[in-house]
Amino acid sequence: MLPGMTQDIALPVGRIPRVGLGTWQLRGAAARAAVVDALEIGYRHIDTATMYANEVEIGRGLAESGVARDEVFLTTKIPAEGFADARRTLEDSLSALGVEAVDLWLAHWPPSDIVSAWEIMRGLRDEGLTRAIGVSNFAPEQVDELITATGETPALNQIRWSPSDFDRQRLEHSRSAGVVLEGYSAFKSGALTDPVVVQIARLLDRTPAQVVLRWHIEHDVVVIPKSSQRERLASNFDVFGFRLSHDEVARIDALGQ
Repeated sequence: MLPGMTQDIALPVGRIPRVGLGTWQLRGAAARAAVVDALEIGYRHIDTATMYANEVEIGRGLAESGVARDEVFLTTKIPAEGFADARRTLEDSLSALGVEAVDLWLAHWPPSDIVSAWEIMRGLRDEGLTRAIGVSNFAPEQVDELITATGETPALNQIRWSPSDFDRQRLEHSRSAGVVLEGYSAFKSGALTDPVVVQIARLLDRTPAQVVLRWHIEHDVVVIPKSSQRERLASNFDVFGFRLSHDEVARIDALGQ
């Protein structure tokens, strides 16, 4: 099978689906319904965070969906200030989500002492409160610092990533370090109306959003688009039945230069 055609990608522990549901700014009943709809459509990856203030609704959606817990890859994040009592922060997240452990726990933003924070995360991981740990919004130099100081590589780094954010050096650094790159804000900076993306979408009889998401997958970047509309959720997930050519990928890459 060609790279990028499978629906998940390897992590040091288990596998993470390449397309997940992002839930930033989703609140209340809309957040719960989006999770239920996404899981019915076929998503098996849900991303949330302590600072999103929606973990209770995410947990309710997961429970109401009827999908078994072990079939869903669940990510949450700890804010920088949460490291004042990281155990309580994580335990509160688990209680809100209604689960015994998350699949991935991320440092949402770099705290003042990233190495100490990383050691705390490693300890709670070893206790079984999360299956894997990673970071979010960390620069390559900060990722290198964690690896050098502790000998353990973050499973994943979640960063802003869209065609206009394309950075080949950043991508190559993550690959060489063995860190999965995950992108948020896939459709920002005019991606869906860019003439290059629109033209490729027309040629492939796909939506611009599907082209942008497929572009992430071609680069082995996990992507977490957000929507509360069932039709759009379904469309965003329908990206495994086609590929972009090398030329099409290169044209979209060039939007980041």
